[in-house]
Amino acid sequence: MARHFSLDGKVALVTGGAQGIGAAIVQRLTEAGAEVHSADLSEPAADNPNTHQTDVSVESDVQALIAAVVARTGRLDIVVNNAGIHREYAALSEMNLRDLEACLAVNTKGVAHTIKHAGPVLATGGAIVNIASLAPQLGVGSLGTYAASKAAVLALTRVAAIELADRRIRVNAICPGSVRTPMATAEGGEDLLKVEAAATPLGRICEPEEVAALVHALVAQDFSFMTGQVINLCGGLSAGISEGVWQAVAAA
Repeated sequence: MARHFSLDGKVALVTGGAQGIGAAIVQRLTEAGAEVHSADLSEPAADNPNTHQTDVSVESDVQALIAAVVARTGRLDIVVNNAGIHREYAALSEMNLRDLEACLAVNTKGVAHTIKHAGPVLATGGAIVNIASLAPQLGVGSLGTYAASKAAVLALTRVAAIELADRRIRVNAICPGSVRTPMATAEGGEDLLKVEAAATPLGRICEPEEVAALVHALVAQDFSFMTGQVINLCGGLSAGISEGVWQAVAAA
């Protein structure tokens, strides 16, 4: 009997794969049988030829990365656009435009660069998953620059799904709420995480392994009819505010 969600024989590329969500995705896809290549700003591991130093905001870096993976493996089946940054928590009236430009360069252009250069060489029936965010879905004060850069990823996802469908390449986006990673838990966001956990019906924030599990499902052939979709991975927050918050406010 065939193993469900098997990725045996597949070659995958994960950007931002050195830590956090990316590292969890690399581990999950590897355990499912894929040969996984990881790209990140950090120096590649000397003992792992499948790690690549890449700045996704630079198109020539991305082009060289994809060429290197295909030259080494002979194919590319899966791309996960996970590389992302967040700068400062700030109201729009206090926004630093350099922060906006940095978020757009990595979070938006990085995805565009990868789709542009991976799309033509992806195997028929391949899959792309873009890691976006719940922030542009709900709107969150002080996250304007980040939310704007991730909102564009949702548009790129839908357009790419249409353009690549003739080769049965599926393109979907995941919008997690806050995920327990170094970026989310950095100084300045502590209160936001507390409020989000309280407001989420399931009562907590997301774990990196939970994002990786959804990525695994979306890139497997078992999900071969799903494309162009934006999936909220948010513990129910996009459905509404938790009952506990209503009770706390009513009791105040």
